Amino acid sequence: MESAFKKVLVANRGEIAIRITRACQELGMGTVALYSDDDKQSFYYRIADEAIHIPGTGARATYLNIEKVLAIAAETGCDAVHPGYGFLSENPDFVVACEASGIKFIGPTSACMKIVGNKAGIKQVMTEVGIPALPSIINETDPEKLKKLAAKMGFPVMVKPSFGGGGKGMRIVQAEAEIEDAIHYASSIGQSAFRNPEFYIEKFLERPRHIEVQILADGYGNVLAFGERECSIQRNHQKLIEETPSPALDKKLRARVVELAQKAAKTINYENAGTIEFLYQDGQFYFLEVNARIQVEHSITELVTGIDLVKEQIRIAAGNKVPFRKDYISPRGWAIQCRINAEDPENNFMPCPGKITGYRSPGGLGVRVDTGIFMGYSIPVQYDSLLSKLSVWGRDRDEAVSRMRRVLSEYVILGVKTTMPLFRAVFREADFIEGKFDTRYIEKHIDGLNQEMKRIEREEKSHEEMLAAIFQAQPDDEASVPKQEMKREERASRKAPAVALAKTPETESRKKKRIAAITAAVTLAMQSDKRVHPQRRPTTKALDPWTLSSRLAHFHARLPGGAQRRLRKKTGA
Repeated sequence: MESAFKKVLVANRGEIAIRITRACQELGMGTVALYSDDDKQSFYYRIADEAIHIPGTGARATYLNIEKVLAIAAETGCDAVHPGYGFLSENPDFVVACEASGIKFIGPTSACMKIVGNKAGIKQVMTEVGIPALPSIINETDPEKLKKLAAKMGFPVMVKPSFGGGGKGMRIVQAEAEIEDAIHYASSIGQSAFRNPEFYIEKFLERPRHIEVQILADGYGNVLAFGERECSIQRNHQKLIEETPSPALDKKLRARVVELAQKAAKTINYENAGTIEFLYQDGQFYFLEVNARIQVEHSITELVTGIDLVKEQIRIAAGNKVPFRKDYISPRGWAIQCRINAEDPENNFMPCPGKITGYRSPGGLGVRVDTGIFMGYSIPVQYDSLLSKLSVWGRDRDEAVSRMRRVLSEYVILGVKTTMPLFRAVFREADFIEGKFDTRYIEKHIDGLNQEMKRIEREEKSHEEMLAAIFQAQPDDEASVPKQEMKREERASRKAPAVALAKTPETESRKKKRIAAITAAVTLAMQSDKRVHPQRRPTTKALDPWTLSSRLAHFHARLPGGAQRRLRKKTGA
């Protein structure tokens, strides 16, 4: 019998908390949700079996507070905690605390988490087993030596914090004079965000593609790969659009990157769901990092495989094996995801918190929307700007691109600026449609995309504009009243359209044929009505016009096709 948890604490918020709660409920497990002062209006915690308020505002006092989170888990009798992504999901101290308290962390072990958390150290581990990585400078702090080593490596280079992720603290250095500032920036961000000031320097690729492989690994040495995802459309190292499979890889390259990902996972004894990430350029893959959690973009892998990755996470954490007898799941079709953020793409992606004044999600075959927002919801300023994950599936990339273009025109979010105008422009841009892009796509195309955003806004009336009047209309506004409910005199007082179709006059012969057909049908119906039905008594009552017309319709419907043809022939209709 499959092992299971009794109750799971969902240590997150928003759409990923909804996603985890649904998976637990479908597995028959109880759920406990957390919500801060900022999230009292939110939807996600209301669908959980229990919801516990964490007093305080902001992430540090609430969702990042290990003591508070574990105290709630203990008080509510949870035997497992799912961290989702972000917050405590890749914090090794939290994993250690869970293990010490006897609460199962749904994710890698603390030992594995410490290995993958050191971005510089894990590159060395991978190169030792033959997995390619970019040339790097690690464990050197003397500024003068760093300058010489970087010059020898060749500019440009990238300075990164050794711990953390999400693109934070990273800076490109084009010349020797920029190194010290970049080091100071990486160290400061590392200390403030990840409590560790260590950094490293690696060779910067000018036009790489970002390729990642989704894996599931159990505690019995089984590593299952789900194929690759393309994450090259990004801004400031933050992913915006993801798709699977990658348009850049053929069958041979795909097999190669899957092999490297499985080898990397086995090297570090990885357990649970994770992503092995690579940079790809000129036919060569370079190990980048391991994301030791469920990813934002996991839903597109689910669309092309039909496998619920969050459920499998929970099953593996409960001690079960990967439930497949092979090490690779082939994708079916193509899936693409857009991250809808509360940001203004026409104003340097300025965050735009505010109140949702109108909301309508798109639909149709192959469309998936993961969100926690709703009409009337106020977006908190304290957290990430992600509003929604819009995903589509198609039989091939052309259909997926076309479908995303269509659903972006249907998706309505009013009251705040979002990244949807940018995506509407991207999905019409030639290089993207042809799959010719790299991680600097947005940077290279931003001027053209801005022009296209303005053109779309100026020339094309979207569903958003058409529905805005409905959302914003007052109850007594004409826009909110269906046309058929207008008073007859109001309709009559309106002027006819400038161009109207003239009514075709009925010819005399056609009119005679029509009258003859109606007369014959009425005669036939009345003759039939005189027959006594075996199951009812005859009546001598005169038929009123409503009864007559009803019976006429009834008998006309029962009239055999041959009789109808004879009737037409007889009347000349």
